Amino acid sequence: LGEEYCPPSQYLLPVLETDCSKQDSDCLDGLEEVWKNKISDYEKRKELKQQEKLAFERHLEEKQKEHTQLLLMNNSHKENILISVRQEQERVELGFSQQQRAQEAERLLILEKVRQAEDNISSRIGSLLMDNNRQKKSTEFLQAMEEDRIRMEQLTTITQEEANSLRKREVAAAMQKLLSDGYAMSLLQEASDCRRQSLVSEACRSMETLDRKCERMLSLQVLDKSKAIAQILQEEEMQKAAFQALQLQKDAVHGYIRNQIKLIEGELMQLTNLEIKRRNLDSENLQEVLVEQRTALSDLLQQLLKQKDQREQELRQILVEIERNSESNQQNYWMIQYQRLLDAKPLSLRMQEAGVEMELVHLLCRLSAQHYLPVLAHHHITTEALCHMTSSDLKQVGITETGIQKALLSWARERQPAAGVRKADQQEQEVVPTAPSAPPCPSRTSTLQTPSPPRSPGTPVTPSAPVPLEGPGSSECVVCMETGPQVIFLPCGHVCCCQVCSDALQGCPLCRSSIAQRIRLFRG
Repeated sequence: LGEEYCPPSQYLLPVLETDCSKQDSDCLDGLEEVWKNKISDYEKRKELKQQEKLAFERHLEEKQKEHTQLLLMNNSHKENILISVRQEQERVELGFSQQQRAQEAERLLILEKVRQAEDNISSRIGSLLMDNNRQKKSTEFLQAMEEDRIRMEQLTTITQEEANSLRKREVAAAMQKLLSDGYAMSLLQEASDCRRQSLVSEACRSMETLDRKCERMLSLQVLDKSKAIAQILQEEEMQKAAFQALQLQKDAVHGYIRNQIKLIEGELMQLTNLEIKRRNLDSENLQEVLVEQRTALSDLLQQLLKQKDQREQELRQILVEIERNSESNQQNYWMIQYQRLLDAKPLSLRMQEAGVEMELVHLLCRLSAQHYLPVLAHHHITTEALCHMTSSDLKQVGITETGIQKALLSWARERQPAAGVRKADQQEQEVVPTAPSAPPCPSRTSTLQTPSPPRSPGTPVTPSAPVPLEGPGSSECVVCMETGPQVIFLPCGHVCCCQVCSDALQGCPLCRSSIAQRIRLFRG
């Protein structure tokens, strides 16, 4: 604290003091009083400092309590936030894992469906290719063509009885209906193409052309039927054209080729849909297998188209030979030929008349194996006889295809389940499959009818191409995304574009290969 300052006036020289002792005592008393005052002041300041210290400590303690309380509140708040964040994260992770599991399950399900469709298509393609190879080596197919040629040559001979029994009015009416239906179909096709083209350009002119064509079609439909029949009776060229159309319609070889082309078109459409699905699923590990199958089918389709053109040329040549060998003075020659084709009974009807059971006839028709009907009729094979036969027995009588054998035996077991089940099972174990088996009841979406040699004249050709799978890309053009696919591109075999978009393309939009040929698909 230091020493208190005292002015010099308080201190007198001893020389000036008269009473030295008294002055010394006064000086000591004053100094003692000063020190007492200093000590009291010091005590007061010390007490004040002590009070300030206590107040400061109390204030500091209060601040520490507040800080501790705030810290506890902050920690509690942080802990609550962490708990809520952790719960939210767990909930999000749980939802994400559930969604991921659901998506993975859905993806696996779609992949399984695609794999099953690929397996079905692979089996059907294998059946098609195997049947095509077997057909090339089959002498029965060549024999059927030779018998058909002999039958057409026999048509050149017209007996007097047939000439007398000619139903002129009925045959002429049938000719008129066939020609008018064909002309109406061509007009409808032209009208459809014209309407589609009108959406692109020249709408007014195209609509006028369409109206004129529709008027022509309506005028043809309202044409007096008696006049058309009379014209057919008078004009030999119209009779010849009607006979040529009916001959092409009832030709067995041509019908077989048409049926095969429809089957391959359906398979190509399904393969294209599978490729698009695999691209959407980012699963391209089996693309090479699909490409090989599609290439094989497109090659087979081109071969069948060439066979179809060749058969039409052969039929035209047969028509020329018939015309050359016919008698020049024979009247109503083409009408008699037309009546012969109309009166020709289908093979299934002839087999029913020969004693073959109707159910067996229907079964072989579903299996496209009508060429085995004469074998069943010749050996008098019934359902009861099939229950006691083996695959080797069927092979001995002439049914050589393993798939047809298994289908017949299983069908017979279903008809008589109580008899011969154990024996039939033993027979099935002895059979070594060498060809894809044909199912007893083919499905349009999962199986393919086993191809067979040509049907007999008059047997209706039923398109058996499966319905395309529904899914991404299965019902719309990959260019415009509006119309369904209507064109097959060759040689790649893709079915992915409509008619309008395909006209402007030089390469396939899926595989980028050049387009050498376009085949139009007409679906009902």
